[in-house]
Amino acid sequence: MTNDTFDIRAEQTKPTSSERDFENALRPLQFDDFSGQRKVVDNLRIFVEAAKYRGEPLDHTLLHGPPGLGKTTLSNIIANELGVGFKLTSGPVLDKPGDLAGLLTSLEPNDVLFIDEIHRLSPVVEEYLYSAMEDYRIDIMIDKGPAARSIQIDLSPFTLVGATTRSGLLTAPLRARFGINLHLEYYDADTLQRIIERSASILKVPIDAEAAAEIASRSRGTPRIANALLRRVRDFAQVKGTGRIDMRIASFALEALNIDKYGLDEIDNKILLTIIDKFKGGPVGITTIATAVGEDAGTVEEVYEPFLIKEGFIRRTPRGREVTELAYKHLGRSMYGTQSAEPSLFDGTI
Repeated sequence: MTNDTFDIRAEQTKPTSSERDFENALRPLQFDDFSGQRKVVDNLRIFVEAAKYRGEPLDHTLLHGPPGLGKTTLSNIIANELGVGFKLTSGPVLDKPGDLAGLLTSLEPNDVLFIDEIHRLSPVVEEYLYSAMEDYRIDIMIDKGPAARSIQIDLSPFTLVGATTRSGLLTAPLRARFGINLHLEYYDADTLQRIIERSASILKVPIDAEAAAEIASRSRGTPRIANALLRRVRDFAQVKGTGRIDMRIASFALEALNIDKYGLDEIDNKILLTIIDKFKGGPVGITTIATAVGEDAGTVEEVYEPFLIKEGFIRRTPRGREVTELAYKHLGRSMYGTQSAEPSLFDGTI
């Protein structure tokens, strides 16, 4: 069995260029083909139909939620359903007002402009974006010093769709300018199974229903991870099997990739074991945990911890992080064998 580690978070946040065509082929282009996020999709369908009926651009839309849940796909569907053009960029790329101006002036009436990671826009660019969103015009400063002058450029009406994984980092003025604010939730296993079966049919890879369910249960509620795991299991099926993904191949591949039945990888389990074995189950501070596992404290808090809390393996307390009873059961440890009472300050003889 191979011992290669599969970084599930790298697949969640950074699809490689060689696999971007795969992602694009699997992206649905209509609301009817989009699985999950039922309430979000139903609301968007109404907003889009109303905008088409009035012949106006859709109100500016903010999509926020964890990475890999379909924010970019939904923005693409919005443009496709409206029958307008679609331009895509990201916050860190727009570092100068001129970059934003060039992008906005190239938009046709009612086009959709998608800005990913919009919370990472520079403050200067964000200020220019305010007037563009509200009045469909921007003021550009030409020259410097005494010769400086302002030129006003009128823009075609457009729809800005912003996506962010950290909505709390958006400034209040920017957040207030979005008329539609939608939060994307993690997917349930049944929805992920349908997504995996659809992806497998597009890739022309035969897959059993129970194998699709097994992959779905380990996908951390995220379609991007589900599709990434499907690609890796497909590799095992073609090399170690007959090309068909059955339960035996799926279990073998997921075990080789160090993905357990809860979707936890090697680092997740290492964090839980560290808290249990070295700190008696907690409470322990996030910086201490990070040092013990050899990771950055910010990485542990932003990347690893949210899923562990969501699944009920750890909890936050005023004194630090504690593991739950579920973590002990998952790792086969005794809850009472590791949590001994802390010695009192007044224990012992004087």
